[in-house]
Amino acid sequence: MTAAQSVIFVNRFFAPDQSATSRMLSDLAFHLAGRGMNVSVVASRGLYDDPDARLAPVETIRGVAVHRTCAPRFGRHSLPGRAFDCLAMYRSFAAAVARLARPGDHVVVKTDPPMLSAALAPVARARGARLVNWLQDLYPEVALGLGMRALSPAAPLLRAARDHSLACAVRNVAIGERMGARLRALGLAEERIEIIPNWCDDEAITPRARRDNPLRRAWGLADTFVVGYSGNLGRAHDYLTVLDAAERLRGEADLLFLLIGGGRLARDLEAEVAARGLGAMFMFRPYQDEALLPMSLALPDIHWISLRPAMEGLIVPSKFYGVAAAGRGVIAIGDPQGELASLIAENDCGAVVAEGDDRRLAEAILEYKRDAARAERIGANARKLLDSRLARRYALDRWELLIQDT
Repeated sequence: MTAAQSVIFVNRFFAPDQSATSRMLSDLAFHLAGRGMNVSVVASRGLYDDPDARLAPVETIRGVAVHRTCAPRFGRHSLPGRAFDCLAMYRSFAAAVARLARPGDHVVVKTDPPMLSAALAPVARARGARLVNWLQDLYPEVALGLGMRALSPAAPLLRAARDHSLACAVRNVAIGERMGARLRALGLAEERIEIIPNWCDDEAITPRARRDNPLRRAWGLADTFVVGYSGNLGRAHDYLTVLDAAERLRGEADLLFLLIGGGRLARDLEAEVAARGLGAMFMFRPYQDEALLPMSLALPDIHWISLRPAMEGLIVPSKFYGVAAAGRGVIAIGDPQGELASLIAENDCGAVVAEGDDRRLAEAILEYKRDAARAERIGANARKLLDSRLARRYALDRWELLIQDT
């Protein structure tokens, strides 16, 4: 890579935003800047959890030049609003990339907002830049799989635009093997596909014993078996299996379901817990500051992670990396043959439960509650798996090589 070349990342959010995609993008951008690359980021001026935030339009953070554009925030609760937001961001991001990109530069485009690469592929091509798609999900398939029928008439056009942007890229980075298989099924050449899993800050997030966790004591959970969920609970996730399992476990002493985070379905879950009279079995806490993340992830004795079976190959639950870093086991709820389920089963770091099988979920929770040594063993196995194959340093090194080699 010559000194004149630069890498331009494009995503809705960037540091100091603490959403999952922002944290990973920030990690990578700072890493490449630290390795001597000329790194820029194009993002919005907003924060995921603060609609009123207006960050500086231009600033430098740890050697990364950040260019932020104004973007409306009408879309979280309606499809027309989301569409309007996306169109506005496409336009402002495209203008920024057209201004910044030079021949030979890499333009790395993430998938927030959805279909972003379709809007930016023509800009990268016109500027003589190398397009790299960093695929956190695949649209419009995700939207259609979640039942958004309003998109159905436009689906063929959206797919064609998306597929064209994939074909224009020098690399399409998928975050899981199933996603990579979907890209191959679209006819993409193998040399245009790269599998690089997501990651977490596995140096800051480390295993922590119950007695060494001040957050557990502060929340009054010192002697309670905690089944945790950390992060966004959205449409791609299932909570009814957990809720029905909690019904089966009603009356079980020293057991609590803890949700730390938010999302559309988190509000629905909280309302349903109240309606069913299960309030004593659940605790809800907002997203925690980054400094508290190592403690909040290590607080549960075991975590649950879900992905609707229709989303296999379209989304990969990145929550697993933080849970594994904290040395905790996982109960995966979804397709028993899915990518995460297979990883857990092959490495003995948790249990696999089919969506809707609340009886088996309740049984698995009780098994781990009654066998502390087993719960600790699967947690240790999860951390061992992370260290051997999924550590952050491996992913960052692979990204660096990808930029250098393309």
